[in-house]
Amino acid sequence: MKLIPSVLLCALCGCLQSAEPTLLLTDDFAREEKTPGKEDIGNGWTSNSGWRAKGHQQVDLIDGVMHVTKHAEADHGVAIFHNVEFQDGIVELRFKLGEGDDLGVDFVDRELKTVHAGHLCMARVTNKNLQITDSKTGGMDNQIRERREAGDKSPELAALLKTKTKAFKLDLRPTDWHTLHITVSGDTMTVKIDDQPAGTFSSEGIAHPTKRMITLAVNKSAQVDDVKVWRLR
Repeated sequence: MKLIPSVLLCALCGCLQSAEPTLLLTDDFAREEKTPGKEDIGNGWTSNSGWRAKGHQQVDLIDGVMHVTKHAEADHGVAIFHNVEFQDGIVELRFKLGEGDDLGVDFVDRELKTVHAGHLCMARVTNKNLQITDSKTGGMDNQIRERREAGDKSPELAALLKTKTKAFKLDLRPTDWHTLHITVSGDTMTVKIDDQPAGTFSSEGIAHPTKRMITLAVNKSAQVDDVKVWRLR
């Protein structure tokens, strides 16, 4: 009789581990803006164009693809936001980058006031490089950010920040579409590109219990399509 609770517990754990991911968001951008020339992404997406680019359009939907281009008058990279909520989850999308372009997928909790703008962790890709960063306990921590803005270049701070990010080499063709697949599980972020392992990094900030938003971050230009987000827990 003493074995029954253990058997039931094991069965329950097995069911929990095999639970299907919950699809939170899917978008193929197969639509047009209501007003030509005016930024109107739709489907719950917003951007920082209003206050960072003086209202100029930086996101354009063309033939079912999101085209992102930083405006010449913008004082910050393009940030495109969508609310989602999970602790562990998956983000998948298709992307195309030109020479010198980059695309970041940033996980955010704006209710967390110990970090700048709620930045938790990010995967950023170029055609040559993947970088995974723990922003929460790294460069976006308010105290660390204040030290950096004050000009702190101490070896101690540099050594700390070095432990909060990891880079991996890539060799992507700029003329091709690629699939980016990001899994956040516990304190680990794992990235695949075109179904091939690209990099994995573990750091305490990645385990933040509530990711409330994803942000697509573009410093120059990028094309994005077929975004999907799943909650694992």
